[in-house]
Formats: sequence, structure tokens, C-alpha cells
Amino acid sequence: MPTTKEDLKKITKLGNSASATRTLETFPNHAPRGLTVHLDCREFTCRCPVTGQPDYATIQIDYVPKKWIVESKSFKLYLETFRDTGVFHEHLAVDIAKDFMTFIQPRSVTVTVNFNIRGGIAISATYQTP
Repeated sequence: MPTTKEDLKKITKLGNSASATRTLETFPNHAPRGLTVHLDCREFTCRCPVTGQPDYATIQIDYVPKKWIVESKSFKLYLETFRDTGVFHEHLAVDIAKDFMTFIQPRSVTVTVNFNIRGGIAISATYQTP
């Protein structure tokens, strides 16, 4: 089934300037059973909450949508809102998963953050909803 104008009713960020608001836009899921979506984000940046130094990571998100699918440009803009935010790596995985639960309301979501080596230690954290 092709994308319809009705599917685009709630899309406001695609084609518009970046917004500092941490929201996720959605469009309808045309396959309410059997669809799993994988997002692979390779250029994530945030800041250490203590030193303010930049941290770099890759983020993988797997979710099983119910009614809604995240619109990818809004997800990109969402990730950009963390650029100047101080956040511990483990908290980031939880925060993203909770935002997915709020905005997308999927059946399940798994978020894995893989931070680059810093001071000889690489940190990876995974948060999974039931």
C-alpha cells in the first residue's frame, strides 16, 4: 500500500528546519503484525555530564510497532537535541527507550548505546522493555 496524504497529516519536521524540541513524529503502521524496525545511528554526540567533554557513540534501536512508526527525519532531529546535553551513557539508553514508549508506543523496544573508547574504556549499555 503506498503512502497516502492521510499518512502524512502528523508529519511537521520533514522538510523544515531543526527544532530543539525533543519529540518524535510518527506515521501509521500499515502492517500491525510481523514488522520489526531496526535503526542504526552511527554519528551520535553528547557531552559528559561532569567534564562537559564530547562523547561519541553508535546507537541501535529495534522496536516492534503497534499503530505508529517513527519518522526518520524527526528521529535524526531528536538525536541532535542531545548534542549539548550532559548525560551518562547508561541513562541515555533508558531515556531513548522511554521516549520511544511515550511517542511511538511500540509493543517492545530495545536500545543499545555503544560509546567510543575514552580513557581506555568503552561503554555499551542496553535497555529493553518487556
